[in-house]
Amino acid sequence: MELKIGITGGIGVGKSVVTRIFKVLGIPTYDADKEAKDIMVKNDAVRDSLISTFGSETYFEDGSLNREWLSRRVFSNSEELKKLNAIVHPAVIKDGEDWAAAQTSLYSVKEAALLFESGSYKSLDYNILVSSPLEVRIERVMERDRVDREEVLRRIGKQMPEKEKEELCDFIIYNDDDHSLIEQVMDLHQRFISK
Repeated sequence: MELKIGITGGIGVGKSVVTRIFKVLGIPTYDADKEAKDIMVKNDAVRDSLISTFGSETYFEDGSLNREWLSRRVFSNSEELKKLNAIVHPAVIKDGEDWAAAQTSLYSVKEAALLFESGSYKSLDYNILVSSPLEVRIERVMERDRVDREEVLRRIGKQMPEKEKEELCDFIIYNDDDHSLIEQVMDLHQRFISK
């Protein structure tokens, strides 16, 4: 029986770096955030729901998603964000479950920023939280997204608190200057392949 492993964490903790290490080890990986973007464009039922909920401005004439417009609309209004999540999350969860069922390795990894918020963690065998010091996260996101400190703190403030995530996870990987990421991933890899 193949194990299904979730990886999550707040903005700037290094989830993608951890996921890439698992991928280098030959483990199939699923990036829920990337897949969500594809589903919003390619899944007809999701497209139709988004248009009926948010209007025709949701998509450009060429069929691509008007991301900037939609982001501005939903991230300034929690009710609108709930509507978006109610449309997109179930489709992404189903897509991820179908993907995991098709894998043949000893385990697979699903990376998702909203693993706990979406409820998709419940269908996984183990969940890993990637954790980094706040100042490190702020600097990473400022550099990556070319935004100021206040914007990063605003984004972090909208996310589920790390303490709540810690209570829901099975393992924590520390992405800081005191712990080796590769050693932590290898320890978990050995544990998962010996189950």
